[in-house]
Amino acid sequence: MTILAIALAYAGFVALCLAMERHHGEVFGTRRIPSRRRVALRLAGWALLAASFPTCIADWGWAFGPIAWCGVLTAAALPIVLLLPYRPRAMAALAPALPILGAIGACL
Repeated sequence: MTILAIALAYAGFVALCLAMERHHGEVFGTRRIPSRRRVALRLAGWALLAASFPTCIADWGWAFGPIAWCGVLTAAALPIVLLLPYRPRAMAALAPALPILGAIGACL
């Protein structure tokens, strides 16, 4: 379940990152983001970050779940910080695949 939480948090951070004009331009080559896409990316980002919280609670319980969630957020942000300056398209390409792989890993 922790892998799923990290994957959801990663996808959420990427969505929030792509909602910014600078990073959206680096990935897609356009400087202007349509306002609907910006709002959709922000909502998706916050929803994915919020979805990672219950997975930490389910895995760690209420005593350590919120603390583990802070660690999950940190672990999910690190690859983004490392990939964004050098490979922004690779960062964005991993975002949809990781939650699917995390869900498969959580089921096994």
